[in-house]
Amino acid sequence: MPKSLRILGRIAVRLTLLGCLLWGGWWLLMAGDSPLPTQWHPLKPLDVAADESWWTGVKLRRAVSSDRACLAALDTGADYVSLPPLEGEGACGIDPRVSLRAVGDVGLSPVETTCAVALRTAMWERHVLRPASQTLGSPIARLHHQSSYNCRPIRGSTSRLSTHATAEAIDVRGVTLADGRRLELVSGWTGDGAEAAFWRAARDGACDWFVTVLGPDYNALHADHFHLQSRGWGLCR
Repeated sequence: MPKSLRILGRIAVRLTLLGCLLWGGWWLLMAGDSPLPTQWHPLKPLDVAADESWWTGVKLRRAVSSDRACLAALDTGADYVSLPPLEGEGACGIDPRVSLRAVGDVGLSPVETTCAVALRTAMWERHVLRPASQTLGSPIARLHHQSSYNCRPIRGSTSRLSTHATAEAIDVRGVTLADGRRLELVSGWTGDGAEAAFWRAARDGACDWFVTVLGPDYNALHADHFHLQSRGWGLCR
């Protein structure tokens, strides 16, 4: 067989294999009965309860960029009530606005916040707080917060609005475990015991799901709570 025909034959085989791979990939993505698990399917929406994958962060960013997608994702991992937008004084307000009642099996006092903050809180509970609490010997039953919406400037600033003015942050100060123990960040942050390890895991893990995370290591104003924010420049302290 001439050399040119052998080369063409190899090219044809490779193109055939490439075509099969492309067709197989298309089928995995588009088929209604695709065997790909939800977390590995890039076109399926975010499911809070699904295990993490390379696509989870992409799906979260996609969800928080659309009100409809955000609420649909929140349905998979939280108890909430969707509310009309809140128009506050000046630039203050909440849109899209939800009243968050629970994330996973963890209850909290109803808090009005944005869908993005609620969804990020649900992801934090499912993928960080839940596994971190295993070292405490009891699961988390309630999450204690210091609210989300507050029409005010940044503390120490006379003009620049806080992200709380648009409910784009939530302040978390403690948890209650199923066995009745209540853990507070202000008293549990220091030391080398299980509680301190839990709080540090909670802070470090929050940085995977929120854009800005401020806590006791940031400054004295945050000694008693985590400030968990849905926008910013990626600060994790």
